[in-house]
Amino acid sequence: MRIDKYLKITRLIKRRSVANEACDQGRITVNGRIVKASYDVKENDIIEIKMGERTIKVQVVAIAEHVLKNDASMLYKPL
Repeated sequence: MRIDKYLKITRLIKRRSVANEACDQGRITVNGRIVKASYDVKENDIIEIKMGERTIKVQVVAIAEHVLKNDASMLYKPL
């Protein structure tokens, strides 16, 4: 699954277009490398999101095409 879609499904970023822009601006890193929006997310990847002053770091636990809002946080583990 593409990283922009994964970030939207997990609700780490609310809109896919915002996730896409963040990737284009180099604010999303996976395993320490800046990635494009088309990067294919795998389990156990470490995603770091820099939005303004905040930095969010999570580990991918699972990948799913559709999730309910309450279950979205089950797809990743905060670090």
